Amino acid sequence: MPVTLVLTCVAMLAFAANSLLARAALAGGAIDAVSFTVIRLASGAGALVALMAWQRGGRVFRDRPGNFAAALCLLTYGFGFSLAYLRLGAATGALILFASVQACMIAWGVLRGQRPGAVEFAGLIVAFSAFVYLLLPGLHTPDGLGSLLMMGAGIAWGAYSLRGRGGTDPLGETAGNFARATLICLPLAALSVARGHASNLGVVLALTSGVVTSGLGYAIWYRVLPRLKPVVAASVQLTVPLIATVGGLIVLQETLSVRLVVAGVFILGGVGLTIVSHRR
Repeated sequence: MPVTLVLTCVAMLAFAANSLLARAALAGGAIDAVSFTVIRLASGAGALVALMAWQRGGRVFRDRPGNFAAALCLLTYGFGFSLAYLRLGAATGALILFASVQACMIAWGVLRGQRPGAVEFAGLIVAFSAFVYLLLPGLHTPDGLGSLLMMGAGIAWGAYSLRGRGGTDPLGETAGNFARATLICLPLAALSVARGHASNLGVVLALTSGVVTSGLGYAIWYRVLPRLKPVVAASVQLTVPLIATVGGLIVLQETLSVRLVVAGVFILGGVGLTIVSHRR
């Protein structure tokens, strides 16, 4: 159990660090969003393929794991994520992202006939109301376009996660999807070389996001995921916005608004209540 706990914590720190790295790279203009995303995907694919080669020798991609539909979801998430962080702080972005991911997956369950009980429904109402409150016009309302982009990224990540449920080779499928997403965005890579901009710092931040917090982070998460009960796996991801908030305050010197704190507490609380009550 201690090993599982440590690996779970490392994975959640990696997910939160993705938000911090993206915001640090993009808000300061160290790199453009397209270049950041392309480098992140390509380096993440390289790290995952290298990990597979180390584990499996010459059997890398022999079975051609992954698929282009999942790769498109991954690509949509990656670009929405990067473009949103041109406009949102790390804490706000992480909160909107993970609330959208959970909302997408819960909504899919409802559409498939998994009707919420009274407690689940109450949790959904609380979370949705808090989300509306966060986005209501006011002095501290998050940027509208940035919020929409991050919601789109969250929905895409939720769809990617749903497509991967029940997979027998999570590491191989993730590596295959990253590789396919990199192939799809090659024309954008040429565009980023021609018109984009990337400082040394921006490239380092993008590589760190791709290799460490995405590639290795996902590999660790998929290793530990089978050891966790579904309710634990879903609930523990709600810590990511909290970690990103603390990191944003310490590393990026971001400030918190009362609106964000109140909305965050009720969004995470409502979603957590829904997940726990749906543990069966």
